[in-house]
Amino acid sequence: MSIRPFHLAIPVHDLEQARKFYGQVLGFSEGRSSDHWIDYDCYGHQLVVHLDASMESAEKAHNQVDGHAVPVPHFGVVLDMATWQDLAKRLKGQGVQFAIEPYIRFKGQPGEQATMFFYDPSGNALEFKAFNDLSQLFAK
Repeated sequence: MSIRPFHLAIPVHDLEQARKFYGQVLGFSEGRSSDHWIDYDCYGHQLVVHLDASMESAEKAHNQVDGHAVPVPHFGVVLDMATWQDLAKRLKGQGVQFAIEPYIRFKGQPGEQATMFFYDPSGNALEFKAFNDLSQLFAK
């Protein structure tokens, strides 16, 4: 499987809150920026937060997956297990409130994975997951 970096641009209502969250809480390296957007290195992928001061908090949609209300839409990165565990520990240490606490989903089934969900300060839902066996990423 050949992986290419993705580019994702998301809206945020406050650039300084986003800078603190993505830079300090998540530990992403900041790239280029202006007074309207900031580039981040999200595990080798390009994540750009764009200021949208008109953002209003919308009611979040959810789908039931493995007994949990999964926020829709959401985005994130598939990490190796050690990096995922380090991130979960970092987020807990930073006092991040989880929408879904870190746990193992589909235990003993095809696609078994570690997962966690949380929101950024602008209400964007993030999921970071990991597999002990990456070949299970698309397992049925």
